[in-house]
Amino acid sequence: MKLGKTYLIKFLFGILFLSGASSCDRSEGASPIQDNSHQVIHTDTLRPSPSQEVVELPLFVTYHIDSLENIAQIDSFKTRFSELQQEFILGINRIDAYRLRAGNKLVIPDTLTNNFLDYSPFPQNFEMLDSIPKAVLISRRIQGFALYENGKLLKWGPVSSGKKSTPTPAGLFYGNYKARSKISTVDQSWIMPYYFNFMNFEGVGVHQYTMPGFPASHACVRLRKDDAVTIYNWANQWKLDGKRQVVTKNGTPFMVFGDYDFDRSAPWLELAEDPNSNYLNAEELKTLRRYVTEYRRDKRNFDLPELPSEELAAPPPSGLETIQ
Repeated sequence: MKLGKTYLIKFLFGILFLSGASSCDRSEGASPIQDNSHQVIHTDTLRPSPSQEVVELPLFVTYHIDSLENIAQIDSFKTRFSELQQEFILGINRIDAYRLRAGNKLVIPDTLTNNFLDYSPFPQNFEMLDSIPKAVLISRRIQGFALYENGKLLKWGPVSSGKKSTPTPAGLFYGNYKARSKISTVDQSWIMPYYFNFMNFEGVGVHQYTMPGFPASHACVRLRKDDAVTIYNWANQWKLDGKRQVVTKNGTPFMVFGDYDFDRSAPWLELAEDPNSNYLNAEELKTLRRYVTEYRRDKRNFDLPELPSEELAAPPPSGLETIQ
């Protein structure tokens, strides 16, 4: 009898022990992160979920004005900054280095990086343009251009557009023809390298030329050499019919907009007081929306399906541009 009681007590004790052990196992299994002091995590195998992706905010740049009151201060400017930094600063001020004079004022970023896109007055991603393969934006107000592919900013830079008496016309235009070197019709001594026309009848285009720090051209849009070469190689020309008389496919759109205020100081100098002052404003965005609408309505901006052979003899649609 005593022996039976002993076995019974051991039996009950074993059940309680096993029950407790399984209870501890469930607890650890339900909360494995409560004790992970020895756990090794290989970060190269981790992939954040879409909601966890880190979005890098654009760099916010502030500016200050540097007055070059004499030759010594010009020389100091050239020694204080590296060649790349000088290129960026001069680009922001729309001026060539050899044009610096005593009395000039330069707006200078408080933060200098190795990426000129950090100083772009144009948005890095422009949803309005995401359905356009290539687009050239030219702002007369801030004297700058931007190149976009499907709404993504590829490059921006300074321009010198038409002076007050011969302004660059605003509007939606298209790249027509280009020339490695072209002689100006205004003055035959003016050679225009990397010329890309976007107004056929008026002879207006973009090309390399000196950058004086203000609008100075006879309607064309002046560019620095690297920028002119980029557009020359990147933008598309028009496509013509067999007789080279009718435009069958438009070239890259050139969107010229904004108004330069000739009665005020250069707009980039305003960056020292308001770093947001050179961004696109509401009126300019409205103009660009109108240009995009016009672009989408023009069938010559799209590759149309080929017509059956029996329909090829049909006359072309009315309103197609004829080359002068």
